[in-house]
Amino acid sequence: MKKTLSAIAAAGVLSLTAGAHAADSLTIVSWGGAYTASQTKAYHDPYTKMSGTKIVNDDSASEGLAKLRAQIEAKNLTWDIVDMVASDAITACDEGLAMEIDPDEWLAKAPDGTPAAKDFFEGTLVPGGTNCFIPQIVYSTTFGYRTDAFGGKKPTKIADVFDLKTFPGKRALEKKPIGNLEWALIADGVAAKDVYKVLDTKAGVDRAFKKLDTIKSQTVWWTKGAQPPQLLADGEVAMASAYNGRLFNAIAVEKQKIGMMWDYQVFDLDGWVIPKGVKNLAEVKKYIKFATDTQRLADQAKFISYGPARKSSAPLVGKHADLGIDMKPHMPTDPNNAKTVLNFDYVWWADHRAEMDERFNAWLAK
Repeated sequence: MKKTLSAIAAAGVLSLTAGAHAADSLTIVSWGGAYTASQTKAYHDPYTKMSGTKIVNDDSASEGLAKLRAQIEAKNLTWDIVDMVASDAITACDEGLAMEIDPDEWLAKAPDGTPAAKDFFEGTLVPGGTNCFIPQIVYSTTFGYRTDAFGGKKPTKIADVFDLKTFPGKRALEKKPIGNLEWALIADGVAAKDVYKVLDTKAGVDRAFKKLDTIKSQTVWWTKGAQPPQLLADGEVAMASAYNGRLFNAIAVEKQKIGMMWDYQVFDLDGWVIPKGVKNLAEVKKYIKFATDTQRLADQAKFISYGPARKSSAPLVGKHADLGIDMKPHMPTDPNNAKTVLNFDYVWWADHRAEMDERFNAWLAK
């Protein structure tokens, strides 16, 4: 996966649940806000127009793995499709919560006839060796900052997030260890290529938390993707980690006084998982084949700055549907934005998530 995402960067490639299992509807779990809006415009509305099937949105994706586990254990599955990051999808697959996918059966070929398994970027259909994940986008978690917060100074590197003297003010970080531990080590002088090697040791984990200690008292913790841009827009924080597409929306669409810092953005994959035992399987297959074809993945990039996961989609990425601006320079995979990148290690986190969550929650409670 590290090689895959590096190759993409080098190429510059780009809540409500009701009637969940009625024959004429699908309940799709996603992240809400600007991201679900982009899916609705690119996938959901066109599919409903074509098929007549209503899409019911549920914005519980931030708790998707835990809620899916609970539903399946209770034998009360109310979801049809769940949007997950790759590391959670690996866990869902390993635990038997998600269906295995045959790309030849589930996914459309590229317009030139290339099989889907060869058209999606190498390794993205089988992160960590699993085959329960259907990728949609390459996205990143990076940092936004108030452009009026630091007397004309602009933060340019991860170390600036931890520099409260030069860049004073509240920070907002996602309320989980993922990303935060890696950034803490990079800010503390660890080379990006060695981050997971260092995290493999107790001393390395201790070092990451010690660095996070330096900004803990000034940190607001967020749990949903819509929160950090709003915290920045309201002036409640001066700097915040956020999904790059949410920041793009706040800056380009809402015209907020926010800037973006791309240093060591964390590349990640997001895509679909199909719950084991889903009742609307035939309709789910139809939707997935439609929503992940070449044109639909390219269409999503008209509304939010995430790179499509198919090779054949990348050349079709053009201008924003409403703003008319070229979207390629706003993608995390654009060479100008990807000069320094941390390639997220899905397998490491799938193996260590439980213990890191326990350590992180204990640290928060201190």
